Amino acid sequence: MKQLLLFFSLFALLTGCKSDKNQKSTVDTTDVKTIPERIAKAHGIDQWDLVSTIEFTFAVDRDTIKGSGRSWKWMPQTKTVSLVTPDELITYNTSGIDSTVMAADRAFINDKFWLLIPFQLVWDKGANISEPISAQAPISGTTMDQITITYPSQGGYTPGDAYDIYFDENYIIREWTFRRGNDPKPTLSTTFEDYEDFNGLKIATSHKRNGEGWNLKFRDVRVTLE
Repeated sequence: MKQLLLFFSLFALLTGCKSDKNQKSTVDTTDVKTIPERIAKAHGIDQWDLVSTIEFTFAVDRDTIKGSGRSWKWMPQTKTVSLVTPDELITYNTSGIDSTVMAADRAFINDKFWLLIPFQLVWDKGANISEPISAQAPISGTTMDQITITYPSQGGYTPGDAYDIYFDENYIIREWTFRRGNDPKPTLSTTFEDYEDFNGLKIATSHKRNGEGWNLKFRDVRVTLE
């Protein structure tokens, strides 16, 4: 199981993108003060307290090879997480992580971060978020607004990492760049595209790298409200 989790964790650091210019947000963010809050609201965070279960498969397709992926079932209100692999079912509670489930939890944190980064911007209170600037997005070359979220150098699974997040006039994320350990040089850049609405949560189901037959996909996404 550990080899399987490591395999997919490595995939998580190799994703790529291309932006979807047609996605529009009709969310009114004028009453929200901060940029992270506006981004989260545009992606549907107002619905989050109603979510009882969220299910998804995190998979990587490379050229003509379709990844089998990792499948998750998360019940945020009870903090229960289940991971389905070809070999077994692992269920644990995020309020009590021990060494027996740490590899699974590390994978879950990674996959959830990709799925819900608009919400992580307001959930991750210990992170530092920069003021917005105008910058050229790494994949499309389009000028967009950009903020950077930087994590503390201590604690967590990936301390000190930074993410440059590029978003449009409707506060929808279009691209991002991951910089390991806050290195000035990009580690990877991807798009956010193929947005779908899942009971009010707007989720990018596809992330591509520039000029490569590589696509991180979220499949079988289901959001159940109470």
